[in-house]
Amino acid sequence: MLIELIIAIILGIIAGTITGLIPGIHINLISIIILSLSLSLLTIVSPIILVIFIVSMAITHTFLDFIPSIYLGAPDPDSALSILPGHEFLLKGKAHSAILYTLTGSLTALPIILIFTPIFIIFLPQIYPHIKNVIPIILIIASLFLISQEKTSKFYAISIFLLSGFLGITTLNLHLNQPLLPLLTGLFGGSSLISSILRKQKVPEQKIEKISITKRQITRTAFSAALSAPLFSFLPALGANQSAIISSSIIKKPTQKEFLILLGIINTVVMALSFITLQTISYSRTGAAISVKQIIENLTTTHLIYILITIIITSFIAFFIGIHISKFFSKNITKFNYTKLSITILIFLIIITTIFSGFIGLLIFITSTFLGLATILIGIKRTYLMGCLIIPTILLYIL
Repeated sequence: MLIELIIAIILGIIAGTITGLIPGIHINLISIIILSLSLSLLTIVSPIILVIFIVSMAITHTFLDFIPSIYLGAPDPDSALSILPGHEFLLKGKAHSAILYTLTGSLTALPIILIFTPIFIIFLPQIYPHIKNVIPIILIIASLFLISQEKTSKFYAISIFLLSGFLGITTLNLHLNQPLLPLLTGLFGGSSLISSILRKQKVPEQKIEKISITKRQITRTAFSAALSAPLFSFLPALGANQSAIISSSIIKKPTQKEFLILLGIINTVVMALSFITLQTISYSRTGAAISVKQIIENLTTTHLIYILITIIITSFIAFFIGIHISKFFSKNITKFNYTKLSITILIFLIIITTIFSGFIGLLIFITSTFLGLATILIGIKRTYLMGCLIIPTILLYIL
Protein backbone atom coordinates (compact mmCIF):
# COMPACT_ATOMS: atom_id res chain seq x y z
CA MET A 1 0.00 0.00 0.00
CA LEU A 2 2.79 2.44 0.94
CA ILE A 3 4.65 1.82 -2.32
CA GLU A 4 1.43 2.34 -4.30
CA LEU A 5 0.83 5.64 -2.50
CA ILE A 6 4.36 6.85 -3.24
CA ILE A 7 3.99 5.87 -6.91
CA ALA A 8 0.62 7.68 -7.07
CA ILE A 9 2.19 10.86 -5.65
CA ILE A 10 5.13 10.68 -8.08
CA LEU A 11 2.88 10.09 -11.10
CA GLY A 12 0.58 12.87 -9.91
CA ILE A 13 3.52 15.27 -9.69
CA ILE A 14 4.61 14.33 -13.22
CA ALA A 15 1.07 14.85 -14.56
CA GLY A 16 0.74 18.16 -12.66
CA THR A 17 4.04 19.34 -14.09
CA ILE A 18 2.80 18.61 -17.62
CA THR A 19 -0.57 20.36 -17.09
CA GLY A 20 1.14 23.27 -15.35
CA LEU A 21 3.65 23.90 -18.12
CA ILE A 22 1.52 23.32 -21.23
CA PRO A 23 -1.02 26.11 -21.83
CA GLY A 24 -4.55 24.87 -22.39
CA ILE A 25 -3.97 21.40 -20.87
CA HIS A 26 -5.86 21.86 -17.61
CA ILE A 27 -6.01 19.48 -14.66
CA ASN A 28 -9.78 19.24 -15.15
CA LEU A 29 -9.14 17.60 -18.52
CA ILE A 30 -6.79 14.99 -17.02
CA SER A 31 -9.21 14.45 -14.10
CA ILE A 32 -12.05 13.76 -16.55
CA ILE A 33 -9.84 11.27 -18.44
CA ILE A 34 -8.93 9.50 -15.17
CA LEU A 35 -12.60 9.45 -14.19
CA SER A 36 -13.61 7.94 -17.54
CA LEU A 37 -11.00 5.21 -17.07
CA SER A 38 -11.78 4.70 -13.37
CA LEU A 39 -13.86 1.54 -13.84
CA SER A 40 -10.88 -0.18 -15.45
CA LEU A 41 -8.30 1.39 -13.13
CA LEU A 42 -10.22 0.41 -9.99
CA THR A 43 -9.77 -3.24 -10.90
CA ILE A 44 -6.01 -2.68 -10.55
CA VAL A 45 -5.70 -0.15 -7.69
CA SER A 46 -7.84 0.95 -4.76
CA PRO A 47 -9.93 4.17 -4.96
CA ILE A 48 -7.65 6.06 -2.55
CA ILE A 49 -4.70 5.56 -4.91
CA LEU A 50 -6.58 7.32 -7.74
CA VAL A 51 -7.59 10.06 -5.33
CA ILE A 52 -3.99 10.58 -4.21
CA PHE A 53 -2.92 10.81 -7.86
CA ILE A 54 -5.52 13.52 -8.59
CA VAL A 55 -4.69 15.51 -5.42
CA SER A 56 -0.95 15.37 -6.13
CA MET A 57 -1.49 16.43 -9.75
CA ALA A 58 -3.79 19.31 -8.76
CA ILE A 59 -1.45 20.72 -6.09
CA THR A 60 1.59 20.47 -8.38
CA HIS A 61 -0.35 22.31 -11.06
CA THR A 62 -1.01 25.26 -8.71
CA PHE A 63 2.73 25.63 -8.10
CA LEU A 64 3.84 25.45 -11.74
CA ASP A 65 1.08 27.06 -13.80
CA PHE A 66 2.61 30.51 -13.24
CA ILE A 67 5.69 29.57 -15.31
CA PRO A 68 4.04 29.73 -18.78
CA SER A 69 2.05 32.79 -17.65
CA ILE A 70 5.13 34.77 -16.69
CA TYR A 71 7.71 33.54 -19.20
CA LEU A 72 5.46 33.05 -22.22
CA GLY A 73 2.37 35.15 -21.56
CA ALA A 74 0.20 32.05 -21.94
CA PRO A 75 -1.95 31.78 -18.80
CA ASP A 76 -3.95 29.03 -17.21
CA PRO A 77 -7.40 30.42 -16.23
CA ASP A 78 -6.47 30.36 -12.53
CA SER A 79 -3.15 32.19 -13.03
CA ALA A 80 -4.26 34.83 -15.56
CA LEU A 81 -3.61 37.76 -13.22
CA SER A 82 0.04 36.75 -12.78
CA ILE A 83 0.73 38.02 -16.31
CA LEU A 84 0.26 41.61 -15.16
CA PRO A 85 3.26 42.05 -12.82
CA GLY A 86 4.99 38.92 -14.15
CA HIS A 87 5.54 40.36 -17.64
CA GLU A 88 7.15 43.44 -16.13
CA PHE A 89 9.54 41.23 -14.17
CA LEU A 90 10.35 39.37 -17.41
CA LEU A 91 11.21 42.62 -19.22
CA LYS A 92 13.43 43.63 -16.30
CA GLY A 93 15.30 40.33 -16.52
CA LYS A 94 13.76 39.12 -13.26
CA ALA A 95 11.23 36.49 -14.36
CA HIS A 96 12.87 33.92 -12.08
CA SER A 97 12.31 36.23 -9.11
CA ALA A 98 8.62 36.50 -10.07
CA ILE A 99 8.34 32.70 -10.09
CA LEU A 100 10.09 32.49 -6.72
CA TYR A 101 7.49 34.88 -5.29
CA THR A 102 4.59 32.75 -6.56
CA LEU A 103 6.28 29.56 -5.34
CA THR A 104 6.86 31.14 -1.93
CA GLY A 105 3.20 32.06 -1.86
CA SER A 106 2.09 28.54 -2.74
CA LEU A 107 4.29 27.09 0.02
CA THR A 108 3.01 29.72 2.48
CA ALA A 109 -0.46 28.34 1.76
CA LEU A 110 0.28 25.20 3.79
CA PRO A 111 -0.27 26.67 7.30
CA ILE A 112 -3.46 28.36 6.08
CA ILE A 113 -4.70 25.02 4.74
CA LEU A 114 -3.86 23.23 8.01
CA ILE A 115 -5.54 25.95 10.11
CA PHE A 116 -8.72 26.06 8.06
CA THR A 117 -9.16 22.28 7.72
CA PRO A 118 -10.47 21.79 11.30
CA ILE A 119 -12.41 25.08 11.04
CA PHE A 120 -14.13 23.79 7.91
CA ILE A 121 -14.86 20.41 9.51
CA ILE A 122 -16.43 21.96 12.62
CA PHE A 123 -18.19 25.10 11.35
CA LEU A 124 -18.70 24.96 7.58
CA PRO A 125 -21.79 22.72 7.59
CA GLN A 126 -23.58 25.30 9.80
CA ILE A 127 -22.46 28.55 8.16
CA TYR A 128 -22.40 27.49 4.50
CA PRO A 129 -26.07 28.35 3.77
CA HIS A 130 -25.61 31.90 5.15
CA ILE A 131 -22.29 32.87 3.53
CA LYS A 132 -23.66 32.89 -0.02
CA ASN A 133 -25.93 35.86 0.76
CA VAL A 134 -23.07 38.32 1.39
CA ILE A 135 -20.85 37.36 -1.58
CA PRO A 136 -22.40 39.82 -4.10
CA ILE A 137 -22.04 42.65 -1.58
CA ILE A 138 -18.37 41.82 -1.03
CA LEU A 139 -17.72 41.68 -4.78
CA ILE A 140 -19.50 45.00 -5.43
CA ILE A 141 -17.51 46.76 -2.69
CA ALA A 142 -14.24 45.25 -3.93
CA SER A 143 -15.02 46.33 -7.53
CA LEU A 144 -15.87 49.91 -6.49
CA PHE A 145 -12.68 50.10 -4.45
CA LEU A 146 -10.65 48.75 -7.37
CA ILE A 147 -12.03 51.35 -9.79
CA SER A 148 -11.61 54.18 -7.26
CA GLN A 149 -7.85 53.51 -7.24
CA GLU A 150 -7.51 54.20 -11.00
CA LYS A 151 -5.41 57.31 -11.65
CA THR A 152 -5.33 57.37 -15.49
CA SER A 153 -9.05 57.40 -16.33
CA LYS A 154 -11.97 56.21 -14.21
CA PHE A 155 -14.23 56.48 -17.28
CA TYR A 156 -12.10 53.99 -19.21
CA ALA A 157 -11.78 51.79 -16.12
CA ILE A 158 -15.58 51.58 -15.73
CA SER A 159 -16.03 51.07 -19.49
CA ILE A 160 -13.53 48.19 -19.65
CA PHE A 161 -14.97 46.65 -16.48
CA LEU A 162 -18.51 46.72 -17.91
CA LEU A 163 -17.50 45.59 -21.41
CA SER A 164 -15.55 42.65 -20.01
CA GLY A 165 -18.54 41.86 -17.79
CA PHE A 166 -20.84 41.80 -20.83
CA LEU A 167 -18.34 39.57 -22.65
CA GLY A 168 -18.22 37.26 -19.62
CA ILE A 169 -22.02 37.01 -19.40
CA THR A 170 -22.23 36.25 -23.12
CA THR A 171 -19.48 33.62 -23.00
CA LEU A 172 -20.81 31.82 -19.93
CA ASN A 173 -24.30 31.63 -21.46
CA LEU A 174 -23.10 30.05 -24.69
CA HIS A 175 -22.62 26.70 -22.90
CA LEU A 176 -19.19 26.18 -24.45
CA ASN A 177 -16.82 23.43 -23.46
CA GLN A 178 -14.15 25.12 -21.28
CA PRO A 179 -15.63 28.68 -21.61
CA LEU A 180 -12.92 30.27 -19.46
CA LEU A 181 -10.20 29.05 -21.82
CA PRO A 182 -10.97 31.46 -24.72
CA LEU A 183 -12.20 34.21 -22.39
CA LEU A 184 -9.26 34.54 -20.01
CA THR A 185 -6.61 33.34 -22.47
CA GLY A 186 -7.67 36.10 -24.86
CA LEU A 187 -8.03 38.89 -22.30
CA PHE A 188 -4.67 38.25 -20.67
CA GLY A 189 -2.62 35.89 -22.85
CA GLY A 190 -3.55 36.78 -26.43
CA SER A 191 -3.49 40.53 -25.75
CA SER A 192 -0.05 40.35 -24.10
CA LEU A 193 1.37 38.27 -26.94
CA ILE A 194 0.06 40.60 -29.67
CA SER A 195 1.34 43.61 -27.71
CA SER A 196 4.78 41.99 -27.57
CA ILE A 197 4.66 41.17 -31.30
CA LEU A 198 3.63 44.72 -32.27
CA ARG A 199 6.34 46.26 -30.11
CA LYS A 200 8.87 43.64 -31.20
CA GLN A 201 9.85 43.23 -27.59
CA LYS A 202 13.17 41.61 -26.82
CA VAL A 203 13.57 39.67 -23.63
CA PRO A 204 16.68 40.81 -21.77
CA GLU A 205 19.17 38.42 -20.24
CA GLN A 206 17.45 36.86 -17.25
CA LYS A 207 19.10 37.08 -13.85
CA ILE A 208 18.92 34.24 -11.36
CA GLU A 209 18.96 36.03 -8.03
CA LYS A 210 17.86 35.40 -4.48
CA ILE A 211 14.71 37.26 -3.48
CA SER A 212 14.15 39.35 -0.39
CA ILE A 213 10.84 39.11 1.43
CA THR A 214 10.19 40.70 4.79
CA LYS A 215 8.14 39.07 7.54
CA ARG A 216 5.67 41.94 7.23
CA GLN A 217 5.10 41.25 3.52
CA ILE A 218 4.53 37.54 4.12
CA THR A 219 2.29 38.23 7.12
CA ARG A 220 0.03 40.77 5.47
CA THR A 221 -0.33 38.80 2.22
CA ALA A 222 -1.04 35.59 4.13
CA PHE A 223 -3.57 37.41 6.33
CA SER A 224 -5.42 38.96 3.39
CA ALA A 225 -5.42 35.64 1.51
CA ALA A 226 -6.75 33.85 4.59
CA LEU A 227 -9.71 36.25 4.70
CA SER A 228 -10.91 35.44 1.19
CA ALA A 229 -9.32 32.30 -0.29
CA PRO A 230 -11.04 29.75 2.01
CA LEU A 231 -14.46 31.13 1.00
CA PHE A 232 -13.63 30.79 -2.68
CA SER A 233 -12.70 27.14 -2.29
CA PHE A 234 -16.36 26.10 -2.05
CA LEU A 235 -18.58 28.90 -3.35
CA PRO A 236 -19.87 28.23 -6.87
CA ALA A 237 -18.78 30.47 -9.77
CA LEU A 238 -15.98 31.94 -7.67
CA GLY A 239 -12.29 31.11 -7.72
CA ALA A 240 -8.70 32.22 -7.35
CA ASN A 241 -9.01 35.28 -9.60
CA GLN A 242 -11.95 36.81 -7.72
CA SER A 243 -10.26 36.00 -4.41
CA ALA A 244 -7.13 37.85 -5.60
CA ILE A 245 -9.19 40.96 -6.39
CA ILE A 246 -10.71 41.01 -2.90
CA SER A 247 -7.44 40.15 -1.12
CA SER A 248 -5.51 42.87 -2.97
CA SER A 249 -8.23 45.33 -1.93
CA ILE A 250 -7.70 44.30 1.71
CA ILE A 251 -3.92 44.88 1.47
CA LYS A 252 -4.40 48.30 -0.20
CA LYS A 253 -1.82 49.04 -2.89
CA PRO A 254 0.16 45.77 -2.72
CA THR A 255 3.61 45.84 -4.25
CA GLN A 256 4.25 43.65 -7.29
CA LYS A 257 6.07 41.04 -5.23
CA GLU A 258 3.24 40.99 -2.67
CA PHE A 259 0.69 40.53 -5.44
CA LEU A 260 2.60 37.56 -6.86
CA ILE A 261 2.97 36.01 -3.39
CA LEU A 262 -0.74 36.59 -2.87
CA LEU A 263 -1.61 34.82 -6.14
CA GLY A 264 0.54 31.84 -5.16
CA ILE A 265 -1.14 31.53 -1.75
CA ILE A 266 -4.67 31.84 -3.13
CA ASN A 267 -4.14 29.43 -6.03
CA THR A 268 -2.98 26.63 -3.73
CA VAL A 269 -5.38 27.36 -0.84
CA VAL A 270 -8.44 27.34 -3.12
CA MET A 271 -7.42 24.04 -4.71
CA ALA A 272 -6.42 22.27 -1.47
CA LEU A 273 -9.46 23.31 0.56
CA SER A 274 -11.77 22.29 -2.29
CA PHE A 275 -10.88 18.69 -1.39
CA ILE A 276 -11.66 19.33 2.28
CA THR A 277 -15.14 20.66 1.50
CA LEU A 278 -16.01 17.29 -0.02
CA GLN A 279 -15.85 15.80 3.45
CA THR A 280 -17.63 18.64 5.24
CA ILE A 281 -20.49 19.71 2.92
CA SER A 282 -20.21 17.03 0.20
CA TYR A 283 -19.68 19.77 -2.37
CA SER A 284 -16.75 21.30 -4.23
CA ARG A 285 -16.25 23.81 -7.05
CA THR A 286 -13.07 22.46 -8.69
CA GLY A 287 -13.09 19.82 -11.41
CA ALA A 288 -10.35 17.81 -9.69
CA ALA A 289 -12.27 17.64 -6.40
CA ILE A 290 -15.50 16.70 -8.17
CA SER A 291 -13.62 13.80 -9.81
CA VAL A 292 -12.50 12.68 -6.34
CA LYS A 293 -16.13 12.68 -5.19
CA GLN A 294 -17.07 10.46 -8.16
CA ILE A 295 -14.37 7.95 -7.15
CA ILE A 296 -15.05 7.99 -3.37
CA GLU A 297 -18.54 9.31 -2.66
CA ASN A 298 -18.18 9.56 1.12
CA LEU A 299 -14.74 10.67 2.27
CA THR A 300 -13.82 9.48 5.76
CA THR A 301 -11.44 11.05 8.26
CA THR A 302 -8.80 8.49 7.17
CA HIS A 303 -9.18 9.61 3.55
CA LEU A 304 -8.84 13.21 4.66
CA ILE A 305 -5.58 12.45 6.47
CA TYR A 306 -4.20 10.79 3.32
CA ILE A 307 -5.19 13.86 1.29
CA LEU A 308 -3.55 16.29 3.74
CA ILE A 309 -0.32 14.27 3.84
CA THR A 310 -0.31 14.21 0.03
CA ILE A 311 -0.81 17.99 -0.11
CA ILE A 312 2.12 18.59 2.26
CA ILE A 313 4.54 16.18 0.53
CA THR A 314 3.59 17.35 -2.95
CA SER A 315 3.92 21.02 -2.03
CA PHE A 316 7.54 20.73 -0.97
CA ILE A 317 8.50 18.63 -4.00
CA ALA A 318 6.63 20.93 -6.42
CA PHE A 319 8.34 23.96 -4.84
CA PHE A 320 11.81 22.67 -5.73
CA ILE A 321 10.72 21.40 -9.15
CA GLY A 322 9.37 24.88 -9.86
CA ILE A 323 12.70 26.49 -8.93
CA HIS A 324 14.68 24.21 -11.26
CA ILE A 325 12.27 24.57 -14.19
CA SER A 326 12.27 28.35 -13.78
CA LYS A 327 16.08 28.40 -13.83
CA PHE A 328 15.99 26.38 -17.06
CA PHE A 329 13.59 28.89 -18.63
CA SER A 330 15.70 31.84 -17.45
CA LYS A 331 18.89 30.40 -18.93
CA ASN A 332 17.35 29.50 -22.28
CA ILE A 333 14.57 31.95 -23.13
CA THR A 334 16.96 34.56 -24.55
CA LYS A 335 18.24 31.99 -27.05
CA PHE A 336 14.94 32.32 -28.90
CA ASN A 337 13.58 35.19 -30.97
CA TYR A 338 10.85 36.36 -28.59
CA THR A 339 8.68 37.78 -31.39
CA LYS A 340 8.72 34.45 -33.25
CA LEU A 341 8.17 32.62 -29.97
CA SER A 342 5.17 34.86 -29.21
CA ILE A 343 3.69 34.20 -32.67
CA THR A 344 4.18 30.44 -32.18
CA ILE A 345 2.49 30.50 -28.76
CA LEU A 346 -0.37 32.63 -30.13
CA ILE A 347 -0.98 30.11 -32.91
CA PHE A 348 -0.82 27.29 -30.34
CA LEU A 349 -3.43 29.03 -28.16
CA ILE A 350 -5.70 29.54 -31.18
CA ILE A 351 -5.44 25.82 -32.01
CA ILE A 352 -6.04 24.74 -28.40
CA THR A 353 -9.03 27.11 -28.11
CA THR A 354 -10.56 25.81 -31.33
CA ILE A 355 -10.08 22.17 -30.29
CA PHE A 356 -11.64 22.56 -26.84
CA SER A 357 -14.18 25.36 -27.38
CA GLY A 358 -14.95 25.19 -31.10
CA PHE A 359 -15.45 27.98 -33.63
CA ILE A 360 -17.58 30.05 -31.22
CA GLY A 361 -14.78 29.74 -28.66
CA LEU A 362 -12.35 31.06 -31.26
CA LEU A 363 -14.58 34.11 -31.83
CA ILE A 364 -14.64 34.71 -28.06
CA PHE A 365 -10.85 34.40 -27.99
CA ILE A 366 -10.47 37.00 -30.78
CA THR A 367 -12.96 39.39 -29.13
CA SER A 368 -11.41 39.07 -25.68
CA THR A 369 -7.91 39.49 -27.16
CA PHE A 370 -8.85 42.82 -28.75
CA LEU A 371 -10.52 44.01 -25.54
CA GLY A 372 -7.39 43.13 -23.59
CA LEU A 373 -5.22 44.84 -26.20
CA ALA A 374 -7.37 47.99 -25.99
CA THR A 375 -6.77 48.05 -22.23
CA ILE A 376 -3.00 47.89 -22.80
CA LEU A 377 -3.09 50.67 -25.40
CA ILE A 378 -5.26 52.91 -23.19
CA GLY A 379 -2.80 52.42 -20.35
CA ILE A 380 -5.10 51.39 -17.51
CA LYS A 381 -4.81 48.39 -15.19
CA ARG A 382 -5.79 45.11 -16.75
CA THR A 383 -7.30 43.90 -13.48
CA TYR A 384 -10.50 45.67 -14.64
CA LEU A 385 -10.81 42.90 -17.21
CA MET A 386 -11.77 40.63 -14.31
CA GLY A 387 -15.20 42.17 -14.70
CA CYS A 388 -15.67 39.22 -17.08
CA LEU A 389 -16.05 36.98 -14.01
CA ILE A 390 -17.05 39.42 -11.27
CA ILE A 391 -20.17 40.83 -13.00
CA PRO A 392 -21.61 37.42 -14.05
CA THR A 393 -20.95 36.14 -10.50
CA ILE A 394 -22.76 39.10 -8.90
CA LEU A 395 -25.73 38.58 -11.24
CA LEU A 396 -25.73 34.84 -10.52
CA TYR A 397 -26.14 35.45 -6.78
CA ILE A 398 -28.61 38.35 -7.09
CA LEU A 399 -30.97 37.04 -9.79
